Amino acid sequence: MSRIGKKPVVFSDKVKVSLEGRILKVEGPRGKLSYTLPEGITAKIEDKSVHFERKSDNREMKALHGLARALTQNMVKGVTDGYQKKLEIQGVGFKAAVQGSNLNLSLGFSHPVLFPIPKEIKIQVAENTQIQIDGADKQLVGEVAASIRRYYPPEPYKGKGIRYAGEQVRRKVGKTAGQTA
Repeated sequence: MSRIGKKPVVFSDKVKVSLEGRILKVEGPRGKLSYTLPEGITAKIEDKSVHFERKSDNREMKALHGLARALTQNMVKGVTDGYQKKLEIQGVGFKAAVQGSNLNLSLGFSHPVLFPIPKEIKIQVAENTQIQIDGADKQLVGEVAASIRRYYPPEPYKGKGIRYAGEQVRRKVGKTAGQTA
């Protein structure tokens, strides 16, 4: 909690960090992000680092202190390197394609599923079954990946559905024919 908050967030020359009141703005080669600091947490920008301080030592302030520092670190990493999530589609006839500002998913339903792609997110589809989601905002990248996965989560019998790359799905044994009780 408070140990994380005491560490400064160090950033490179490519990143510009500014503080306007309680709004912390981070700008870099991959975009612009902003975060409103919670009440009781203050930030100071010195040289190429940001330091955070809290006004009291109660449990909630310690948690917010660490949270503010961690979110700022994620913003700095996001505008320099960016974040990425990969999804895999498994199932006969299941596929995906990017069409303009929508992701078109064919998941065995009677209709195609259209997912509107947010402006800050870039989605690429490889081999019709590999979806790669890129963006500067860690929370938004994760939310988009979870929203896409929610259309058809992997089912335990055949393993069909949308899963994160490398995700292991626990399989169940199906019915066996010919058994009588």
